[in-house]
Amino acid sequence: MKIETIAIHAGNKTDDATKAVIQPIVMSTTFEREVDGSYVNGYIYSRAANPNRHQLEKVLAKLERGVEAAAFSSGNAAGMAVFQSLAPGTHIICPDDMYHGLRNQIKILFAGILTFDFIDINNEATLKANIRPETVLIWVETPSNPLLKVTDIKKVIAIAKQHQIKVVVDSTFATPVFQRPLELGADLVMHSSTKYFGGHSDLMGGALITAVKDEWWAKIRQVQEMGGAIPSPMDCYYLVRSLKTLPYRMRGHEHNAHLLTAFLEQQPNVESVMYPGLTSHPQHQIAKDQMLGFGAMFSFCVKGGADAAKQVLSKLKLFTIATSLGGVESLIEHRASVEGPDTKTPQNLLRVSVGLEHIDDLIADMEQALE
Repeated sequence: MKIETIAIHAGNKTDDATKAVIQPIVMSTTFEREVDGSYVNGYIYSRAANPNRHQLEKVLAKLERGVEAAAFSSGNAAGMAVFQSLAPGTHIICPDDMYHGLRNQIKILFAGILTFDFIDINNEATLKANIRPETVLIWVETPSNPLLKVTDIKKVIAIAKQHQIKVVVDSTFATPVFQRPLELGADLVMHSSTKYFGGHSDLMGGALITAVKDEWWAKIRQVQEMGGAIPSPMDCYYLVRSLKTLPYRMRGHEHNAHLLTAFLEQQPNVESVMYPGLTSHPQHQIAKDQMLGFGAMFSFCVKGGADAAKQVLSKLKLFTIATSLGGVESLIEHRASVEGPDTKTPQNLLRVSVGLEHIDDLIADMEQALE
C-alpha cells in the first residue's frame, strides 16, 4: 500500500462489540483473566500493552517499513530506552549537531555509565578515527537540529557494518513521508511523536521502530515495559488520528518551506539559509538522493548578530516565538538562547518550523520583520 493508505488504515481497528468504525479509547489499566490465570485477549496491564497503543505501534511500524514499533511518552524517553539497553562501559558516537535535549541526557544522566563522543559524522576520516573496540552504537540525526546538516546514511552504515556497530537514525525532522532510514540499512529509527506525528502541538510522545526483532530489540521492549514511560491510551488515540493526515500535512509544510526559504535567500538582511531543499545547501545532493522530500524545518542567520536576530523576532506577527516544531502553526525561536551557555549554535540563528498558513501571509510577515 502507498503511504497515504497505510496512514489511514494501519492504525485503525473496527470495534468487535459495537462495530464502531473508529477504535474506542480503552482507559482500563487492568484486564480480566481466566480462572487458570490466562488472558484471552492478550492484555494484562496497560503498562505492558494496551489496545490503543497496539494500534499506534502497528501503524508506526508500517509507515517506516519496519517489523515492530515501541511507543513512549516522549521523544527523550524513546532515546533513553536505547541508551538504557546498552551495557555499562559501552561507547557511542553521536553527531556534533544534535538535539540538545538528548545530548544533555547522554552527558548528564549517562555520565560514568556510557562513554561518548560528539563528532562531525559527515567527516569519514573523523568517524573512523573515533571508533573503538567498545563502540557499539552510532547515533545519526538527519536532517540535524538546528543546523539542518544532512548525513549520508548509507555511508555511515557501510562503515558501521565493518565493525558490527548498530546505527540509530533520529528522523524526526523528515518523518517517514520524506525519509525511511530502515530501507537504507539502519537498525533503528527514532521519532519524537510530539512533532509532526502529533502535528497540532497538543500531545507528547516518542517512538522507536526496528528493522529486526533481535535480542537488542527485546531489551528495548523490556525497558519500555519495566520503565513504564509509555503514552496514555488517550495520547495513542490522538496520535493514530493525527497520523491519518500526516502525508498530506507534510506536503503542505514542505511547499511553504520551499517558497519561504527561496524568499529569504534573496533578502539583503539575511546572512545564510540552512535548508536541504536549496541547491546552496552543502549536502543538497545527498538529501536529494536519500530523501523523498526535504521537510519543513530550516534555520537562517540574520546579519548583525544576536540583537538583530531578536529584533526580527519582536516584529513577527504570524510566527509564534516558541520551542518545539511540527504543528500547523508556524513557530520560530532564537535557538542559542534555548540551548544554554554551552551552545555551539550561531548567536544570529533563528530556527523555523513552517506551518500550514497561506504562504503569501508568511512571506509578507517575514518581509516586514526583516525591513
